[in-house]
Amino acid sequence: MAEQERAIRTRRTILFAAAKVFQEHGYQAATISQILAEAGVTKGALYFHFPSKEDLAQEVLLSQNQDFFVPDRPSKIQEIVDMVLLHTYRLQTDPLVQAAVRLSLDELAHGVNRGESFIHWDNLLQERLEKARAQGELLPHIVPAETSGVLVGAYTGIQSLSQALSKHQDLGTRVTALLRHLLPSIAVPSVLASVDMSQDRMLKLHADMTAQAQAQ
Repeated sequence: MAEQERAIRTRRTILFAAAKVFQEHGYQAATISQILAEAGVTKGALYFHFPSKEDLAQEVLLSQNQDFFVPDRPSKIQEIVDMVLLHTYRLQTDPLVQAAVRLSLDELAHGVNRGESFIHWDNLLQERLEKARAQGELLPHIVPAETSGVLVGAYTGIQSLSQALSKHQDLGTRVTALLRHLLPSIAVPSVLASVDMSQDRMLKLHADMTAQAQAQ
């Protein structure tokens, strides 16, 4: 058991080291030597867990949603907002999420499946929008499969702008502004009246997610 726990810790150390290097240098410029130096492990230990730099990058992308948890809400529009706010908080504070987002937008990350992250979010949002439609929360013209793509694309653009201008320091402000502009064209007014999309909600959502992860 001790050996297994040590292997898990080593794998996680390597993963976070790779995330830091990818975030700082981009996929193409990042080297295995830099990741080894950051992780403080041997080349053999790294290759035991990750056969290549491509595998490391793919694992960073897959791990960004680990422990991501938003509970069911009576309002699915609120649930969508909570998902967006929580991801925003993590993008500002979690190196693994930051690296994954950079990798997903890195056109030089050849051989890495960058589209999977976008598909994942599109599916999550579409599922909530379908439920929102069934509950009468959406305006009549809304097509969930179309709207989910609009939300993913709009968020991607906003976070890229925030990264370029402030290194995500103003991301919360920009994302809440995005929600205030988009949601009135998606949800019925009576639903929006009770939706909380404030930045203060991010801290509570993160605390709830952390408590849920620790309880497991």
